[in-house]
Amino acid sequence: MSDDPYKVLGVQKTATQAEIKKAYRALAKKLHPDLHPGDSGKMAEFQAASAANDLLSDPEKRKRFDNGEIDARGQERQERQFYHQYANQDAGRRYDTGPDMGGFGDQSDLFSELFRQRQRSGNASGQEFHARGQDLRYHLDVDFIDAAIGAKRSVTMPDGKGIEISVPPGIADGQTLRLRGKGAPGHGQGPSGDAFVTISVRPHPVFLREGDNIEVELPITFDEAVLGAKIEVPTISGAVSMTIPKGVSSGHRLRLKGKGITKGKGQGGDQFVRLKIVLPDKIDEQLEELATRWRDQTSFDPREELRRKT
Repeated sequence: MSDDPYKVLGVQKTATQAEIKKAYRALAKKLHPDLHPGDSGKMAEFQAASAANDLLSDPEKRKRFDNGEIDARGQERQERQFYHQYANQDAGRRYDTGPDMGGFGDQSDLFSELFRQRQRSGNASGQEFHARGQDLRYHLDVDFIDAAIGAKRSVTMPDGKGIEISVPPGIADGQTLRLRGKGAPGHGQGPSGDAFVTISVRPHPVFLREGDNIEVELPITFDEAVLGAKIEVPTISGAVSMTIPKGVSSGHRLRLKGKGITKGKGQGGDQFVRLKIVLPDKIDEQLEELATRWRDQTSFDPREELRRKT
């Protein structure tokens, strides 16, 4: 993956959050795995775009990346880890690592050396060394529907152990799950750390999430627009029947109440269906004759209001 998430998304470092969101959506639509089955190269590009969006869409992460505190994967840079480990020491010792502790890049090395020093000194105090294990951070890609309605995912941790992660209904892109006790083991009798799993939600080719609402563009025929119809509409929980009123135009928006994102037992969002009138690729003689008769017999002008305003 590129070390520069801005280059991955094709935006400038001065890009607004809206520009970043727009760039990611364009890439996700172009690179979605459903459009390139079996193409590992496109899959890698899609994952890179998702990771870049995960970092830059979070203002705090973006600020820390721009300041050089974290890398393109959202991980602490080595020198920053070192700083954070010692920044909370007493003021007089805050940046003094001591004669035998220079060069430790992470907490586990530091704890191991402290433990060895206690063993060499004969543990004069009679006290054992105990410390909580490090927290570990992971990234997990989940499908849009799984994030919307909830799911369970089996994941193999770096130590080879498999765990089952419950993805709660309604989790949003960029949110983080905390798995207590699933981090690095503690030292001595210290408890294990926690595992933090940041979720990236893969975009869906049909559904678009806006807060707790779902947006869908629905193609309809011209006769359904003129005469009205009852048709099936896809939702995140399955297809439902919806009535198209007579005389609708492209862009007309209908609401399916409660068919959006539902979190727990709370009231869910809605699904909004934007209609789009679609004509056949090839116009046959019958349709052409019908349109010609209608044009000759009507004075309807859809651009009258536009001309009046301009």
